[in-house]
Amino acid sequence: MLGAIAHLVFLGLYGVAVFTVLSALLATGLGLLVVLGIGALFLLGFVYLLFGVAYLETARIEGLYQFGLPMLRARRSPKRGFGGFLHTVWLQFIDGGMWRAVAHLAIATVLGWVALFLVSGVVRSIAAAFAPLYAPDGVASAFGFRYDVAVAPVVGTIVAVLALAALVGLALLHGVLARVLIAPIREAQLAAAARDATTQRADAIRASDVERTRIERDLHDGVQPRLVSVGMTLGLAQQKIDTDPQSAKDLVSEAHTSTKAAITELRQLARGIHASVLDDRGLDAALSAVASRSHIPVSVDVRMPARAGRDAEAAVYFAIAESLTNAAKHSRATEARVTVRARPDGGVLWARVEDNGIGGARVLPGGGLDGIQNRIAAIGGTARLDSPAGGPTSLEVSVPCAS
Repeated sequence: MLGAIAHLVFLGLYGVAVFTVLSALLATGLGLLVVLGIGALFLLGFVYLLFGVAYLETARIEGLYQFGLPMLRARRSPKRGFGGFLHTVWLQFIDGGMWRAVAHLAIATVLGWVALFLVSGVVRSIAAAFAPLYAPDGVASAFGFRYDVAVAPVVGTIVAVLALAALVGLALLHGVLARVLIAPIREAQLAAAARDATTQRADAIRASDVERTRIERDLHDGVQPRLVSVGMTLGLAQQKIDTDPQSAKDLVSEAHTSTKAAITELRQLARGIHASVLDDRGLDAALSAVASRSHIPVSVDVRMPARAGRDAEAAVYFAIAESLTNAAKHSRATEARVTVRARPDGGVLWARVEDNGIGGARVLPGGGLDGIQNRIAAIGGTARLDSPAGGPTSLEVSVPCAS
């Protein structure tokens, strides 16, 4: 209770300063918007100051009432370039959680003014209650009322008690408003987390379907016909082994070559399902192995102070491997670059694959890029493709990691 009263008294001064600065930024931005666009900088500052104010207000309420609120997070657009930046600013401006926190601060500031007035009245009433000690023949006053000093102890005490009761009422009202305006932020974030979990589950199922389809296609179009050919070749060799031993020997040699090719394809298919080197030696070694098998030169730059977790590393590995495969098949690129960074401060594993090909890559249902996005989204990450016509093509992925 005392903490809430202290907060209100502080907000009576802090809130005035905050809203004065916000009003100045908004008025200046709107006034200078037509002058070479200078006002846009002030409006940008206005939006992000709003977010900072809302963040501090949420942290203040959480520290005071322990609602278990997660802190506000800045909104980000999935788009790139200047358009993506403007979209980010717009998403931040319309963030409902931010505006609820700002509205709560505005109301709390008004309550703070009242609290300042009541605290001042309590101090004056207490001083008036002792008026007979320093002004035996005068008059006392509290909250603008003047009365004879003879009744000052009684009147001063009553007024002080009423003012303290009003302060307690303000503190309780502050708590109620916090539950009404700020606590829904947590509910909204929990609802969003539930929606994200449902989306991730759907993406995981879809990624599994795409992966199963890819494996079936690779088996049906690659290994299966080759093994059928091996069987037919060995059958012909068996028929000719008595009448034409040399032809049978050549057929057996051909079957042996086809068998080795089938084994190689099966190994590549197994790597597409699970890369054992990833578990044994980490992401750097696994990506180096992928680069060494690529049909185009690939430079790999991996900087990770520690392992990032099996799921995160596997998702990034398969995203990069599929991107390099697509680049080799479709992009006509002569080189590619792979960059991987671990960001422990944000718990994020970030990777970028870029080639100098012709561009024009698109995400098609059931395609390799669709599989990448589904696999990344399934573990709560994001994938961003940039492939203008004429190139270059770049794919950026960010996934939460355990480091």
